[in-house]
Amino acid sequence: MTQNICQQAYFAKRALLSNGWEHNVRFIVKSGHIHSIVADSDQQSSDIFLSGPVLPTLANLHSHAFQRVMAGAAEVSLNPNDSFWSWRDLMYKIVRRLTPYEVKVIATQLYIDMLKAGYSQVGEFHYLHHDANGNRYQHPAEMAMQLLQAADDSGIGLTLLPALYSYAGFGQQAPNAVQERFIHSSDTYLSLHQSCEQAISNDIRHQIGICFHSLRAVNKEQIEVVLASLDSRLPIHIHISEQQKEVQDCLNWSGLRPVQWLHNEIGLNKRWCLVHATHLDQSELKAIASSHAIAGLCPTTEANLGDGIFPAVEYENEKGRWGIGSDSHVSLSVVEELRTLEYSQRLRDQQRNRLHQPAQSHIGDHLYQQALFGGNQACDVSLGLSVGCRADFMVLDNQHPFIAASESKDILNRWLFASNENLIKDVFVAGNQVINDYHHKCEENSREEFTQVIKKVIYA
Repeated sequence: MTQNICQQAYFAKRALLSNGWEHNVRFIVKSGHIHSIVADSDQQSSDIFLSGPVLPTLANLHSHAFQRVMAGAAEVSLNPNDSFWSWRDLMYKIVRRLTPYEVKVIATQLYIDMLKAGYSQVGEFHYLHHDANGNRYQHPAEMAMQLLQAADDSGIGLTLLPALYSYAGFGQQAPNAVQERFIHSSDTYLSLHQSCEQAISNDIRHQIGICFHSLRAVNKEQIEVVLASLDSRLPIHIHISEQQKEVQDCLNWSGLRPVQWLHNEIGLNKRWCLVHATHLDQSELKAIASSHAIAGLCPTTEANLGDGIFPAVEYENEKGRWGIGSDSHVSLSVVEELRTLEYSQRLRDQQRNRLHQPAQSHIGDHLYQQALFGGNQACDVSLGLSVGCRADFMVLDNQHPFIAASESKDILNRWLFASNENLIKDVFVAGNQVINDYHHKCEENSREEFTQVIKKVIYA
């Protein structure tokens, strides 16, 4: 990708700053970060003019890149009791077929599509570590390096989350044959983490975190050893309470619900991102909110898998923090994730306009700000149109009637609740333009390679 521009000035007629919408905004980017930003300015001849409303991009806090290849392939009823668990069986069959090259191809196309959707950082929850027989690659981080290359080729920022995965279920159940591709001990995981950290250390777009696949896939000693061995500032991600079966299995094993067990036995704080956390009782909901951990919500995947409805209204009443991710990538749309989250609450409660705050009555603005804050915390980045933030931003298409005609206060509501087409025209990451007039410079070749991988992996 193009190197970071040393210094460049931009000018926007309208931009969403940290304090709200402002007009005639001029901002200067130095070494990939916002150096200054001033509203009510005059445009200079050397400024790059941004032709529509400018918004901060978001961090997509939860991704399994390889699962994009199967999106839409599981929508066939083969079981009258289809659930996450039957979907997982199909996913395991596809996992058997993937090579490192194919993972890179899938991830490259995925990350290009994420950029077009307004995501400029991705939390890659990475657990596909070994070959199809469970053998280690020569380089311990071979698969992770493919993801990093895909991020570099596309231009997206990557928060790499190598996952520790040791067991098939609660009580240290032995992994099955397919899961051997995922398996690490605590020691080999720490070696993997070190290799990943070294690989991303010199790029301002990339971060690393700590990741436990789930409570059923690790034990308490492993969690404690890993947390004691790695940097105490890193974010920590884990799948938790996604399905009712998982909750019941945890109760059968420990006598505690999953979030309850994690809170009591390990302790929660703002470093944690609890992915899904769909099924919570009131004490668990309060424990997450009071710890300032992030609930990592993936509304389109949770809907696709029939997981359930996250209690977002109740969680926000406790001042809980959340962000969004696209997870299995049945959708790559900020609009669809946020709209699905809000509409799920409306359907459950049979009321309108569920997620808002006294200081922000516009639903779209509230959803967007929550997703921005939660994604930043979970992915360990600073996105936003403020001095010191990485210079990631997007431009909406000012030719669309809902954008061109709207007052600034209505733009997010119009975009999130009235548009069905993509309105994100341009995207910048660390000051570099990666989407130009809806296009990415690598998209044609990437699409062709991705097409061939779909044919081989799904249909061969």
